[in-house]
Amino acid sequence: MQIQDLPFSDPGVPDARSGPRFLLWLGRNQLGGQLKSLAWGLLHFLSIAGLPYTVGYAVQAVVDRSGSRLALAGAVIAVCSVGIALGDTMLHRTAVTNWITAAARVQQLLARKTAQLGSALTRRVAAGEVVAVSTGDVEKIGWFVEALSRFAAAALTVILVCVGLVVYQPALGVVVAIGMPVLALAVLPLLPRATRRADIQREKAGRATELASDTVAGLRVLRGIGGEELFLDRYRRASQEVRHAAVRNARMWSLISAIQVLLPGLLLIAVVWYGVGLAREGRITVGELVTVYSAVGLMTYPLRHFEEIAMAYSFSRPSAKRAARVLSLERVMPEAGSLEGEVPSGDLYDPATGLLAPAGRLTAVVCGDPDAAGRLAQRLGGHAPVDTSEVPSALLGGVPLDELPLDTARTAVLVQDKDPVLLSGTLRELLDVPASGAVRAEAALAAAQCADVLDALIQGALDAADPMDARITERGRSLSGGQRQRLALARSLITDPEALVLDEPTSAVDSHTEARIADGIRKLREGRTTVVFTSSPLLLDHADRVVLVHEDEVAAVGVHRELLLSEPRYRAVVTRETDAEAAEREREGAERERADGLDAAGRAPQHPQVDQKPARLDTLHEMDELQEIEETA
Repeated sequence: MQIQDLPFSDPGVPDARSGPRFLLWLGRNQLGGQLKSLAWGLLHFLSIAGLPYTVGYAVQAVVDRSGSRLALAGAVIAVCSVGIALGDTMLHRTAVTNWITAAARVQQLLARKTAQLGSALTRRVAAGEVVAVSTGDVEKIGWFVEALSRFAAAALTVILVCVGLVVYQPALGVVVAIGMPVLALAVLPLLPRATRRADIQREKAGRATELASDTVAGLRVLRGIGGEELFLDRYRRASQEVRHAAVRNARMWSLISAIQVLLPGLLLIAVVWYGVGLAREGRITVGELVTVYSAVGLMTYPLRHFEEIAMAYSFSRPSAKRAARVLSLERVMPEAGSLEGEVPSGDLYDPATGLLAPAGRLTAVVCGDPDAAGRLAQRLGGHAPVDTSEVPSALLGGVPLDELPLDTARTAVLVQDKDPVLLSGTLRELLDVPASGAVRAEAALAAAQCADVLDALIQGALDAADPMDARITERGRSLSGGQRQRLALARSLITDPEALVLDEPTSAVDSHTEARIADGIRKLREGRTTVVFTSSPLLLDHADRVVLVHEDEVAAVGVHRELLLSEPRYRAVVTRETDAEAAEREREGAERERADGLDAAGRAPQHPQVDQKPARLDTLHEMDELQEIEETA
């Protein structure tokens, strides 16, 4: 695999049982690249290891005054130099290729998992952790994968040099053969502590990233309530904890680096001291002493790769663990499904609550618990709950959504979350979504009352004459909450699914705009199944059918005005009536009934009769007046 061949057509199925298993899986999937890197690494390191022998041979040739042997040594040194240059260049090239391909594979796996899980991902893993895995963790995982082949080449070189020195000069070679493994393994007792400190640093950095992500996402709200300083102080404390953990981690690695410098120096001193004694006794020549000395000195370079692989593993292991945790998440609803991929049609029904949304009609759902409403909306879209698989699937036309292929289920039912996300890009790109083609962008924008949004985009654009070419910033941060909500609604309307589920689609707009949006949704979705979760009287009054869901079951069904008069629980949610206000209204009703009873008995009341209808019912007259104003306009 070359860099120009990226991205992968299929990144594969990862072994996400643990972090080390995931790293091993990555290494196996890049076996060809690892072998290439190993081969070039061996050329590089063995060329370096060949220099001491040729230098010793050249020194001995000078001592023996042999010009031919000196010329041969010079030629071999030239060949070794070419091998060092070529091996180093190609080793770097193949290692970087391994790093990039490993990082690309992990990013593709994370992107695929994100697409599979959808909104369930952020309910199971913090958004900041997902960001940390897809950025910093990917780099650390790639670092370990590309360092693995260099380490293997260095380890083989050290073994071959030790064996060669034992054969070349047994007296000094045995000292080196014993000392080299000691140098390589000396830092092993420190690695567990270094790994723990690296884990702590990564954990604290992940928490700081999550805090920063959440703060940026809620910056508008924080400014509104004056909470910037509070969250800034929290981030400062989290950042200082990361700094302290990083310093502790750096101290440990500096100790490991110091040991990697100290021990080879001690071995070099021992070799020189022992070799000088052997040379004085005439047991070795000067050239052999120079060869062994040079070999020990140059072997400190490949030994550094032992430190690198230890550091790379210590940093990549927690990163791989986090990546494996995300990649191991599975949908409760299978992606393939067991039924044919035809899009069903008909009534949308939730067996868990008994909620029925008749086909081709606008159904409004009132739920006093916003969290329960969100769970019900997700279930109607075939998004299985995270905590249990025992909740029965929603049915569309009698067909369980969890038995359909995932793409078919998404085509059949679209759920717009309470807080939809706008991706950066032009408005044309934002509205370029899979759709039936029956609803044009202009009609969807008009139904969602986006005229002022288009004007705002044109005013903020420097070189766009058409609002469809105006750019939207990341998450639509340059727009107000109501403008973002209406653009998201227009995007949902364009898709024109068989069933559309909207969770509080107008919570951030004013009442006049909300009334026009309600009318626009009703007209544009005529003949299509639409479910709106809301407590707004303006939307409820436009619905063909209103369902009250109380404590996860359907409590009442009717139309808005009937339920407002007959169902106290419905009235409490829609009018925001408090317990005290309800008690006062019941007391006034009881007094009126008592007064009516006196009139019926032929005894006139002591004061003129006054219409004592509940003040909350004025909402009905306000809606009538608002509709008359809109029709006149």
